[in-house]
Amino acid sequence: MIEIPDLAAGGLAAGTVLAFVLGGGLLRSRRHRARQGEEIAALRTHLDGARQEIGRSADAFTAEIVHLANQRMPAEATRAAHPHIQVPGPLHPELAGTGLGAGLDGVLDGLLTAMAQERKRVDAAARAGMRGATRDIQAGLYRLQDVLRGMQQRYDDPELSQTLFALDHENEQSLRRAQVTAVVCGAWVGLAREESHLVEAVTGGQSRLVGYHRVRIHNHLEPGMALVSHAVEPVAIIVAELLDNALRHSAPDTEVTVNLERAHHGVSVTIDDAGVGMATDERAYAQRMVAGRDPILLSELGDPPRMGLAAIGQLTRKFDLSVDLSSPSPYGGVRAVLLVKNHLLSRIDPVERPPAASTPRSTRPEAPAEARPVPHTQPQPHPAAHTKARPAAPVAARDAAAITHEPAPDGDALPQRRRRARADAVPAQAAAEPAAPRVRERTPEEAAAALGALQSGTAAARSALETEGNDPR
Repeated sequence: MIEIPDLAAGGLAAGTVLAFVLGGGLLRSRRHRARQGEEIAALRTHLDGARQEIGRSADAFTAEIVHLANQRMPAEATRAAHPHIQVPGPLHPELAGTGLGAGLDGVLDGLLTAMAQERKRVDAAARAGMRGATRDIQAGLYRLQDVLRGMQQRYDDPELSQTLFALDHENEQSLRRAQVTAVVCGAWVGLAREESHLVEAVTGGQSRLVGYHRVRIHNHLEPGMALVSHAVEPVAIIVAELLDNALRHSAPDTEVTVNLERAHHGVSVTIDDAGVGMATDERAYAQRMVAGRDPILLSELGDPPRMGLAAIGQLTRKFDLSVDLSSPSPYGGVRAVLLVKNHLLSRIDPVERPPAASTPRSTRPEAPAEARPVPHTQPQPHPAAHTKARPAAPVAARDAAAITHEPAPDGDALPQRRRRARADAVPAQAAAEPAAPRVRERTPEEAAAALGALQSGTAAARSALETEGNDPR
């Protein structure tokens, strides 16, 4: 039988144990709450830091977008027209290689693509408008050229002829500029010409320039070297533009030298000037333009547009020609080399169809003494004597109207014309006779006096005929 003291002792012990258990649990609960409070405080601190980091990131992203809109995009748009412009990078270099950096670069790429498409659309519209305008201008200038040509053939007054030659040359300048503009805008050269001596195409390009008298052409080709019909006008245009650059960028008291020589792949036309030359970047730009491989927009040609090199590039691409500007001239200026390839070359019998009398004679003649080369000190031809930008006349008509020119005394005025007889009009037996001594060529004043005397005699004869017709007998 358990006694009461024992039960009390047992209950007390059990209560003590229970108290210890409850106290331990309460203590653990308090410690757990303390740890939870610490964790909550840490979480709150971490959340505050995250919020601050997100705020800083948002501010940085906003600043980057503002920098993209205000700095990088305008600079990229400007560089499309001016390649030397530097485009700034992102504000935070650490963005390179990240998704955000790639996204920002994608925005710039999209801008450039849209700008390129819009520029092409605007450029195409501008070219179409300019083609239509230049076509009308060219037609009017050709009509004016025909009128001036007719007046030159109708009137024999020396002063009037001099004025008509000057007007014809001025008209030729306008026609050349309109033609170059049309070529840059994608139009055809506008002319279909028959096969011509290559030297005639070169002198034809020379004749279209102000200061043509400063050009010295040395013809080292064999007689009869010619161009196929569709290459005549492109070669004349290219030579005219290369000579124009040479004349513009060299002193007015210097000469521009042109050499025509046979090459393995064709014929080279080398143009050397003693001008200011070109810097490395200018030479690279010019070479890119004349190569014609890359599309050129009108907005890239400057203000006012410089059409010459762009026209050369169009023609070299369309007609398989080649222009090289990589070598400096030995005279300190620029050397331009036009290569006319073999498939664009032809041959014309120089006896049946001799070149114009004003073209430089070849240094390699095939004929005997009668066809000895003419010294290069001969007077430079007047523009009207060269092959005009129109279909060539028949051989007989051209020979009958062939002319030579003599310079005016002051050296700057346009030279006078003097007719020559056809070479085939001389009897065959005359070739066996000793050559007659060369007669001194008349000065322009003597020629004018002779022409005036002829006109006076003609007028007197007409007056006499009219008097006889009115005689009452």
